[in-house]
Amino acid sequence: MQTESAESSPNWPLYLGLLVLAALWLGPLPAMSRTAFSLHMILHLGVVALAAPLLAIGMARAGLCLDRYSSATWLSLAFIAELLVVWGWHLPALHEAAALHAPLFVLQQASFLAVGLAIWLLGFARRSQQGLVLTLCGFFLTFAHMTMLGVVLIMAPQLIYPPELCLGAFGLQALDDQRLGGMLMAGWSAVVYLGATLALAGRLLRDDESLLGDEAGPAR
Repeated sequence: MQTESAESSPNWPLYLGLLVLAALWLGPLPAMSRTAFSLHMILHLGVVALAAPLLAIGMARAGLCLDRYSSATWLSLAFIAELLVVWGWHLPALHEAAALHAPLFVLQQASFLAVGLAIWLLGFARRSQQGLVLTLCGFFLTFAHMTMLGVVLIMAPQLIYPPELCLGAFGLQALDDQRLGGMLMAGWSAVVYLGATLALAGRLLRDDESLLGDEAGPAR
């Protein structure tokens, strides 16, 4: 009965994820983000840490099966690819190129969505205890490296990016705009990826308690 109800109910995570993605990409943010670093970060984080997990949940509810890609190798590659994509596009030369050239900007945004979907979809596909541990480590790695990048941006004593790319939203000066981008990255990654890490840790603890209870049952 529960399965039939889930199948007949609207797949709201998928629809909400598509709506968020449309608002991010079809609204004013893409144009504004190419001259304001803080708005670039809102766009980036909205894609990888809001739209991507919602879409992944929706795809899983719709019956997408990734069992053939649920090995430790594929999951590790997904998290490593996410790290390389995030740090790569925030190198000054690549960030400037994406801001100045529309095809590279489209490639940047598409790669953000691709790696975001990869880690969430493959993470949700892990059902064994060993798989959950690996997924937990992957999300913690994502939290750590995004927080590290955020701290670098916050602590930088001068602009890392050209001033014309940090014109600032909210009336901010260029350096403050760059630092706000770093704060957004560090804070948002803590909420989403550290939150996912803690949720998986809680699930592992519950599984361990359940397993201990099953083992103790026959003894009584």
